[in-house]
Amino acid sequence: MRQFDYVRAADLGDAVRALSGGAKLLAGGTTLYDLMKLRIEQPEHIVDINHLSELKRFDTSGSSELVFGALSRMSDVAANPLLIRDYPAISESLWRAASQQLRNMASLGGNLLQRTRCPYFRGGEPYACNKREPGSGCAAIEGLDRGQALLGMSHACSAVYPGDFAIALIAFDARVDLIGPRGERTISVEQLHREPGETPHIETTLGPDEIIVRIRVPVTQLGRASTYLKIRDRESYAFALASAAVALEMDGDMVRDARVALGGLATRPWRARGTERKLIGGPLNEQTARDAGEAALEGAAPGHSNAFRIELGIRTVAEALMTARKRGLTS
Repeated sequence: MRQFDYVRAADLGDAVRALSGGAKLLAGGTTLYDLMKLRIEQPEHIVDINHLSELKRFDTSGSSELVFGALSRMSDVAANPLLIRDYPAISESLWRAASQQLRNMASLGGNLLQRTRCPYFRGGEPYACNKREPGSGCAAIEGLDRGQALLGMSHACSAVYPGDFAIALIAFDARVDLIGPRGERTISVEQLHREPGETPHIETTLGPDEIIVRIRVPVTQLGRASTYLKIRDRESYAFALASAAVALEMDGDMVRDARVALGGLATRPWRARGTERKLIGGPLNEQTARDAGEAALEGAAPGHSNAFRIELGIRTVAEALMTARKRGLTS
């Protein structure tokens, strides 16, 4: 790890100015420290924003939206009683991530921006990785690809987006408020992450000098009949082989509205809008849930050893839909 200067931002404006000078922000630190040890991130300046109280507040009492400061801790939000009752997919996406110790430290904003766990990206030389060194190639494409993406890849990169929280957020049409030297702007969480295309090293639409201030989730009736299902190699502290955030509005056995998003299978959080359209207006049962899962994985392109995750993804979506259906019938 190279030497760096450390300062505490006096306020949010101070942090924005520091970013314009090439600094990196220290929020929870659970990702940044790892990346520095791996020499992926080598900042000369680190600006600590952990003490900025305006980024720590979250409020789930609003009539039109839920508001989460970017420095809200994952464990605090996961344990919120209203979310557990009315938006279980959001709560579950947080408490099924990482370990309790990490959830106690990690911030929501930092969680959204975490980088891939692709072993070639994290391993570094002698492995080629376009995310680490643009133009060097992608060792994963002809290498070990069990955990690589099935959706949204390019010839330059097949690394999976590793997060859980963002998957639930895009299912609820969440937005993020950003601030930078050019002022404030708002984008959807779905717009935040980019597919790799020709530039895998550019992972988000966030400017290098912009900060996530807060996350806003519209209040919706879809929340109660929702779930986040995560399938992984071990029950805890592991990344998804496949995951699904599902939210439903039911009228008896008929689906009035639906939201479906996939995690662990794509290069970015993946909204399955075609699957939603297939579900709306029809009955939901084991067969139609299976059909919806197949629609969600349509276009998946397996490599050498990850084809099994197509069927895994189909079953994950189907099971999540049946869980959400049960919650909709009992809420």
